Amino acid sequence: MANLKFLSVMVVALSVQACSHSAPPPNAFSAEVEHGGTLKTTAFPLNRPGPNPGLKGRTIAVDSIEDLQLAKGEVVLTFDDGPVRHNTRSILDTLARHDVKATFFMVGQMANAYPALVREVASAGHTIGSHTQNHLNLARINTNDARQDIEAGKASLERALIPLDRSVAPFFRFPYLADTPKLRDSLARQGIVVIDPTIDSKDYWVSTPDQIKNRIMKALRKRGSGIILLHDIHKRTARMLPALLATLDREGYSIVHFVPGPDAATKVAPSF
Repeated sequence: MANLKFLSVMVVALSVQACSHSAPPPNAFSAEVEHGGTLKTTAFPLNRPGPNPGLKGRTIAVDSIEDLQLAKGEVVLTFDDGPVRHNTRSILDTLARHDVKATFFMVGQMANAYPALVREVASAGHTIGSHTQNHLNLARINTNDARQDIEAGKASLERALIPLDRSVAPFFRFPYLADTPKLRDSLARQGIVVIDPTIDSKDYWVSTPDQIKNRIMKALRKRGSGIILLHDIHKRTARMLPALLATLDREGYSIVHFVPGPDAATKVAPSF
């Protein structure tokens, strides 16, 4: 029942012009320009913007938590709890416009519901980490049950990625950020890196997109850099993202991409 409850809550949450003047060529705009004392309509070439190069930062190969160090002005975008159809795709479109990459910590149930969307995220070059199968509070359940839920979540993601012949990154995030020393030790012994956020957007609170953006920027300006926790299950987060990226760009931040390091594959055991 707990499994169905989480999935049903996600689905319910997701449920809950042109003028007719003569048009210039598609790659031009028109304006009235004075020619010898008379106004004439002239077409000018339109330089359409491509991906914004200003935000794209370095790629960091991560083998351990020691590799998660950021320089001042560096930001990592992470999205938890998805994927979901409309919001995740909107987020992918926004990231593509700025040519930046993020890390998506996906829930196994959601991957089972939307396996094609898991592949869309991976095909766009983003990193996929695991976030358990059922999004349980692992600190409140038996350690063996918690380990099984972690492993089941990873297996669901691996199944979704089979057509691409790709693997889930050995990255993990605890649901509710609720961990235990035993679970952290188990993950570390497998070479699975727990990527904790350093800035919580609190987009799970009822907020406007501007409130979420302002909360993030206030924390980021204070810290100087950060791993930002976001959730692609919320429409308000998808709506907020363009303004956040515009603000980051304007203030000179760069978005860093975490990828598995060269030693990651050899460190990860098949199961706990």
